[in-house]
Amino acid sequence: MKLLITGATGLVGGELVRICREEGIPINYLTTRREKIENTENYQGFYWNPDSGEIDPACFEGVTAIINLAGASVAKRWTKAHKEKILNSRIRSLKTLYAGLEEAKTAKIETLVSASAIGIYPGSLTEYYTEDTNAKEAGFLGQVVEQWEGEILEFEKLDIRPVVVRIGLVLSEQGGALPQMVKPVKNYVGAAMGSGEQWQSWIHLEDLARLFLFLTEKKLNGIFNGVAPNPVTNKRLTREIAKVFERPLFLPNIPEFIMRLILGEMATILFSSHRVSCQKAEKHGFNFHFQNICSALQDLHKRWQ
Repeated sequence: MKLLITGATGLVGGELVRICREEGIPINYLTTRREKIENTENYQGFYWNPDSGEIDPACFEGVTAIINLAGASVAKRWTKAHKEKILNSRIRSLKTLYAGLEEAKTAKIETLVSASAIGIYPGSLTEYYTEDTNAKEAGFLGQVVEQWEGEILEFEKLDIRPVVVRIGLVLSEQGGALPQMVKPVKNYVGAAMGSGEQWQSWIHLEDLARLFLFLTEKKLNGIFNGVAPNPVTNKRLTREIAKVFERPLFLPNIPEFIMRLILGEMATILFSSHRVSCQKAEKHGFNFHFQNICSALQDLHKRWQ
């Protein structure tokens, strides 16, 4: 097996590359920055520019599977320009890959495993979402994910098996949401958001990278939720962070309107509630190393030292 990875220098991509190198899996990767191109044993970089549709066809040589992690961060104020970037970065990346594969007649790609997001599910305090859920979020993120997944499924026309990984809250000490959640707690100003009852379906970074690799190696297809077995409420997550970092919580919950004044529409991601199942991945044999929030946070706390 040889992989082509987009987004290899990002948070999830970096962890995936680390695991692949440990296991001796050869990697080609695509980057929009020529200075980030490396060519070492089992790790070769290639230039692409999804905005212009440019891609080096040599990136497909010897590759049997693509893992797509490309996409602009949603954790930035949703100005009109950034909302366009969030959508276009995902759609154009997939269209560029598709067009490149159409031109590369000798490519032998069997599988495309692509990131998606649990934001496609409607926010709910009571529903428990599986991959078979048909209801879709009507807001901005739901619309983005629906279009994103539509582009992923287009690869079936190239006889490539598409796999969709709907990712939840990724926990890592290296970046993403967790350091931003830890900071106020460590500074004695931590508090739950809104009612604190909203569900957060999370996953440890290491497990998420392992899940992408597992789905690739097992040659599965369809939709899989990239979340750990035990979702928690925002109140519980905040409390467990405080416990691990040995800080008190004494402030009242932060009202939603305050965060909307600070963050604008982006505050939606703090207050939306998603309780999501990972049973499909488990039934196919995937074993989570971090099944509960306590063990995940304790592991990440050690890495903070």
